[in-house]
Amino acid sequence: MRAVDTNVLVRVVTRDDARQTVRADRFVEHGAWVSQLALMEMTWVLDSVYAFKADQIATAVEMLLNHIELTIQEPDVVAAAVEQMRRTPRIGFSDCLLLEVARKAGHLPLGTFDRDLGKLSGTEKL
Repeated sequence: MRAVDTNVLVRVVTRDDARQTVRADRFVEHGAWVSQLALMEMTWVLDSVYAFKADQIATAVEMLLNHIELTIQEPDVVAAAVEQMRRTPRIGFSDCLLLEVARKAGHLPLGTFDRDLGKLSGTEKL
């Protein structure tokens, strides 16, 4: 199965460049794999470039999780990160995903200097 880069995901979500959106849709229409790293990068772009709010980012990731042609790396972990982000929108998707990856791997607590992240179950504020 082919994989997609961050910029392809951004086109699939934002649909802001007609030519690139068509090419992105054609690339994924026969199936594509999405890494957690590409998702993290995409959420950073949606936040910093497109000024998406936390709920919009969560909806975008859920859309990709439910996309019929995309296979997300460890979708259960990604879904748990989205759920965590919806409960605590001040904490970004990347931090939520880091926590859920560590949780699934059995490597808790996740040490952090981040005040907000450090309040979550499974973390240790240093």
